[in-house]
Amino acid sequence: MAMEAAMGLMRRIHPKHSDTALSALLNLLPHHSSDLLSQVDQPLQILHDCDSGKEFILCEYNRDADSYRSPWSNKYHPFLEDVNLPSAELRKLEIEANEVFAIYCDQYYEGGISSVYVWEDDDNESFVGCFLIKKDGSKSGQGRRGYLQEGSWDAIHVIEVGPEEDGTSRYCLTSTVMLSLMTDAQSSGTFSLSGSIRRQMNMDLTVADGHLCNMGRMIEEMESKLRNSLNQVYFGKTREMVCTLRPPAELVQLKLPDRDS
Repeated sequence: MAMEAAMGLMRRIHPKHSDTALSALLNLLPHHSSDLLSQVDQPLQILHDCDSGKEFILCEYNRDADSYRSPWSNKYHPFLEDVNLPSAELRKLEIEANEVFAIYCDQYYEGGISSVYVWEDDDNESFVGCFLIKKDGSKSGQGRRGYLQEGSWDAIHVIEVGPEEDGTSRYCLTSTVMLSLMTDAQSSGTFSLSGSIRRQMNMDLTVADGHLCNMGRMIEEMESKLRNSLNQVYFGKTREMVCTLRPPAELVQLKLPDRDS
């Protein structure tokens, strides 16, 4: 019951305060620390890779102790010895995936930072890929369209790729998007909106075109569904409530006809 209540609370916490809330829950529920860390999604953080000159995204999937592996240089920051690295075959796939996903991020998000990590599963017959996107939409952000006072889009896509059988593999995709935005205009005042959404997708696909093509198509389809859901649930309901409580000025100016006329 305590774990269920904790997860319910985290789903309703503003993403900006999730780190503080998670630390408090870890102190209250130390025996569930592994479950909390694996199930609670937090806003993505960024680190600069001095070797490649590029930025990369931090997450639990490229972490070892207090160091994080860069997908560009394949080195841990800060430096660590005796660490686990992907095999040569998976590293080749990881490099190609990062190059392709950087183009995807630029075309769909008009800026932002992306990182892809690939590693072998426990059975060594399958592998897992994690595709990350962080877009800062604020005025001081790295995007080409920054109109918000504060705003961020964090997308986490984890794909489990099963072993190949008769030219087909099983793909299990779990996607999470965390959205946070705030505007501060003289005409409308301060407005804040945040939330997260998670969806799953399972597909059996032929590997004739390669794993990267299959994973890319699934992520593209999933992100389209997530954007539509966010638009309908968050923005649609918010627009409905605002227009109900505060009708547009042109409607307020309309007057009902006199009864005598």
